[in-house]
Amino acid sequence: METVELAGLRIRYQRAGQGPPLVLLHGAYEDSRIWRRQLDALSDEFTVFAWDAPGCGGSDDPPPDFTGKDLGDALAGFLREAVPGRPHVLGLSMGSGIALELYRTHPSVPASLLLVSAYAGWAGSLPPEEVGRRYAQVLAELEKPPEQFIPLWLPTLFTDRADPAVVQEVSAIMADFHPSGMRALLNANAHADYRDVLPTIEVPTLLLYGTEDVRSPLSVAREMNQRIPGSTLVTIPDVGHMAAVEAPDAFNREVRNFLHGIAG
Repeated sequence: METVELAGLRIRYQRAGQGPPLVLLHGAYEDSRIWRRQLDALSDEFTVFAWDAPGCGGSDDPPPDFTGKDLGDALAGFLREAVPGRPHVLGLSMGSGIALELYRTHPSVPASLLLVSAYAGWAGSLPPEEVGRRYAQVLAELEKPPEQFIPLWLPTLFTDRADPAVVQEVSAIMADFHPSGMRALLNANAHADYRDVLPTIEVPTLLLYGTEDVRSPLSVAREMNQRIPGSTLVTIPDVGHMAAVEAPDAFNREVRNFLHGIAG
């Protein structure tokens, strides 16, 4: 793990390989360990960076009044300090929202966006009652030990065909969450709405989803595809929300195909 300091926050990250920079942004209750298969496989032709978002993994917790804009600015600062050149930015679930927050205020920074299992923010893609339900659920969970609620998340992240060892690996990573860090992230982005950002995106954009994702279903994917000019929607059959972990070979192949296509 390497470290940069941004406005008093220490941000930890992993780096592997040589080539054009590819930055990986994990989802909620996760950290950079979720990208083990991508750090291993894609580092043959990319310099792959995987950060621990503020409040996650080895990074410091942000202050309670951290905002979505603060999160986007933190990512911009991380890219400026740690990543050479203009990076391809790949975000998974919550990470895709952070990527859109980056684009909102720093549109010249990413060379491309790869939005995986993505939303236009919960408020931009889900009915208000579902946003409220999810917000209340996570807020309540932060008062509990992880063994009481992480098992309830797993069926919403994976299909029942997923390798049990893989599911257990992700469960262990999620159990290491920081309660105060997750609370700050929840307050920063739970009510985010990026529908106004989507039509402004002018960089090549891949939308990558599992066909059996129950958290950000294909109806959300199609809406994102319609709103982002020239975006490419690709689905991976028979996998769920955590496609990068449940089907890494197919996931990595689609990432390569997209990045090769825009490089040509």
